This record gives sequence, structure tokens and C-alpha cells, in this order.
Amino acid sequence: MTQHFLLSSKARTLSLAQVMRLTEDEAFKMFMAIRWAENGGEPVCPKCGCVTTYKYETRRIFKCKGCMAQFSATSSTIFASRKLSFQDILASIAVFANGAKGHSALQMSRDLDVQYRTAFVLQHKLREAMAAETATATLSGTVEIDGAYFGGHVKPANYKEDRKDRRLSENQTGKRKSVVVMRQRGGRTLTTVANSEFAAVPEVMKRVAPGTVIHADEAPAWDSLHEHYEMRRINHSVCYSDGLACTNGAESFFSRLRRAELGIHHNIRKAYLSGYAAEMGWREDHRREANGTQFVRIVNLAATHPVSRQWKGYTQRHLPK
Repeated sequence: MTQHFLLSSKARTLSLAQVMRLTEDEAFKMFMAIRWAENGGEPVCPKCGCVTTYKYETRRIFKCKGCMAQFSATSSTIFASRKLSFQDILASIAVFANGAKGHSALQMSRDLDVQYRTAFVLQHKLREAMAAETATATLSGTVEIDGAYFGGHVKPANYKEDRKDRRLSENQTGKRKSVVVMRQRGGRTLTTVANSEFAAVPEVMKRVAPGTVIHADEAPAWDSLHEHYEMRRINHSVCYSDGLACTNGAESFFSRLRRAELGIHHNIRKAYLSGYAAEMGWREDHRREANGTQFVRIVNLAATHPVSRQWKGYTQRHLPK
């Protein structure tokens, strides 16, 4: 019997113990090596791009010889104005990367001995950086699309005859949103959050190139796509795959997101749902990579992503919209 990739030694190339054994100087050098990999780990001015800099011996900051601006290894990144040490930053990313179905902010706050709010904001900054990787991507070839409701909770009635189909939009509460996934076979996974599948159709047309073959279920929201794409529909009440149409790739994404919602986070507010959906899309795309490779990817995305305008003032109660 073939061993699952996640159970093999190839999936384990980094352990939390390795990161925690790093000294602060070693963690600092690792962060620099990943952020400025194109320059051999040597600092590059974030303002003018000059590669010639002065290095202060008493502090971990640099001065650009071109524009004379001072900067640090975390300047102009989501870690700007940080209070965590480089060792804690790398440890938090290692913990975050190792969670195949996600990692709760409460558990991370205990792992790192920081406030829950610190871990919560840090994780959402990482999700924002991960989502930026596919912010302008478009899909083509063969794409599967599907939608499902997440966030909030619709409590079922006590008696069976009084219960309603909680999957229908008319039976949803204002706390729930529809996550629509667009998954290219052999390519990337894109997500969008809307009030319903109907409201997500314009985003689907924006992110999926003309001439694409789209596989979808028989939800009426996808009927309008027949004018623009070659559509293949599957009736899930009959089967999951009939040899012509199949959305199992999209269902795999929803399985991961649903397990994250129910088993890891337990509750997801609609204001933050897009971040969780983007995270699970990224994890689904890179699920066949070793955890060490995922760790380096996330550090690189975080170290090259600009200061978060959405989460920068969260602790001052500047809540995301």
C-alpha cells in the first residue's frame, strides 16, 4: 500500500525544535537570507532599492548609502514596528506552517507565551501575505467552481418537521457568507467571499479567462456562465462524478476549510472569512510540499509583503471592514 505523502519522511524537513534552537543572531541571519535572497542575504534599501548600505555594529539596523535612510530587516514588511524577537517570529511561522488544517490563535498564544490578540493579528497578517500571492492571478484550462456557506451558525429546530435546509440562502443569517472557490486542475486555487453564489458570479468572470472549461454543480447561480464558458454540470443528488463533469477538487478545498472551521477555530466571523478561505486555498495548493519548503515560502511572502493597512491599527481598534 502506498504511503500518504504527509506520513512520509519527505514531508518532514523542518521541526519546531530546530527553529527554537536558533539563537537570536542565527534567526536574524535566516530572516535576512530569506528576505534578501536575490542579493545573497545582504540588505537592500526598501525605499530606493540601493544595495550599498552601512551596517551599525551596536544595533540591527542599516543605512542606505544612496538615500541615507535608516531601515531594519523588517522595515516595510508586515513585521514593521515589531516587538517579537526574530526567533519568536520564525517559531510562529513554523507552528503556523505545520498546521495542515490551520492553527488556532489561542494555541499559538500559549506556544509563544504572548497575548491572544498578538497571535490573532500575527496570523491574519500571514494570511494576508499568503493571499497576495494570487491577488492578480487568473485561471484557464479546466476550472472547477463551487460555493458553500461558512461562518456564524444556523441552529436547527428541535423537531424534524420544523427544520429547514440550512444550505439555502433564504435560510441563512446575516452572520454567514458564501465562500466560492475557483480551482484550476493542475493550477492554483482562488477564493472569493460574497453574500451568495449569485453575488460571486462577477468575480468568477473576472478571475477565469474566456474559453475555459468550467465544471460546476447544478446550482442556478452558475446558469449565467453558459454564455461565456464551456460548462459541464454535475447533479450531486445523483452522483459525484459521471465521467463528464466533476467538482471533487473544489469539494476537497471545502473539506479542508470546514475542518478548520469546526475543528480548529470553532467559529469564524464574516469579517475575517476571506482571510481563512485564502489560507486554506494556499494550503491546498502547496499540500504536496514539505513543511520546510512551506515555511520558507511563508517567511518569504511575509518578508516581501508591505505593511498591512488592514491590520496595522487593529490593537487600536481600527477594525477591518
